[in-house]
Amino acid sequence: MRLRHMALSSEDAYWFWIRRFILFYNKRHPRDISTSEVKAFLAHLAEHQNVAVATQKQALNALVFLYREILHQDLGDLGHFARPTRPPRIPVVLTCDEVDRLLAALPLKYQLIGQLLYGTGMRLMEGLRLRVGDIDFNRNQIVVREGKGFRDRVTMLPQSLKEPLQRQLQRSKLIHDGDLKLGLGAVYLPYALSRKYPNANRHWVWQYVFPSHKLCRDPRDGTVRRHHVNEATLQRVMLEAVRVAAIPKRVGCHTLRHSFATHLLEAGYDIRTLQQLLGHKELATTMIYTHVMSTPGLGVCSPLDARISVSRRVSL
Repeated sequence: MRLRHMALSSEDAYWFWIRRFILFYNKRHPRDISTSEVKAFLAHLAEHQNVAVATQKQALNALVFLYREILHQDLGDLGHFARPTRPPRIPVVLTCDEVDRLLAALPLKYQLIGQLLYGTGMRLMEGLRLRVGDIDFNRNQIVVREGKGFRDRVTMLPQSLKEPLQRQLQRSKLIHDGDLKLGLGAVYLPYALSRKYPNANRHWVWQYVFPSHKLCRDPRDGTVRRHHVNEATLQRVMLEAVRVAAIPKRVGCHTLRHSFATHLLEAGYDIRTLQQLLGHKELATTMIYTHVMSTPGLGVCSPLDARISVSRRVSL
């Protein structure tokens, strides 16, 4: 997996499913497990474990990787097997007032990250992995590297965040300069860039915009380096901010992305533009936001409201 430059989160997920698959069949070697038994395991996840569609797909990808890349064994056509039947859920969306309250409730050092997620529509990890060279202040745009599906895209840089981001870069530069004085300052580089450009990992342009407050040891090669802010920390902080802001909805970091998309549609921007900003491969994925706009059904009046309106006129 590391030879193929897969993310650590993918490593963890694939390893989890491979272990679970082997334990499911009492530690039999995968070479001795037939294709029909692979299908039975995937069906078990859907029928008895009640996993989501994406979870079953992740397990399938892990097993295909195991057989194709490690065992060099052809699974053949898996054909049909039981799949989760739960339909896609309508995303939770905040009102503009709720967004303001939520962002204000975040601790000061995390407010900029929250504002960036809402102001650009980036996913949580896309925002945390943002590097200095990905922000173009002159063209007012941000390049999102290796988003979902390993696709790059461009999104806008909100005018209101230009100065806060420049101040954040100044703070990050001080941290980086301090690391360089200690003989550190080498950041993780994707693919084979660290071998192709041996000194690039210490250059300012490759550093994270939101560096972690502490150093850590990279599990891939044991190098001590400074990573970006931990996603679990921000998720925990976001949950606390939801409580403080007294928002009675199931809200997480990804809710800011949903709110970004819905508010742009309500402002009159076309669905194709939104698809490009969000980095969706299929337009159907973006269309889900048309179901949560504040004017569903093109402003159709409920028959209950119509009856109440008539009764009021009669009483007058």
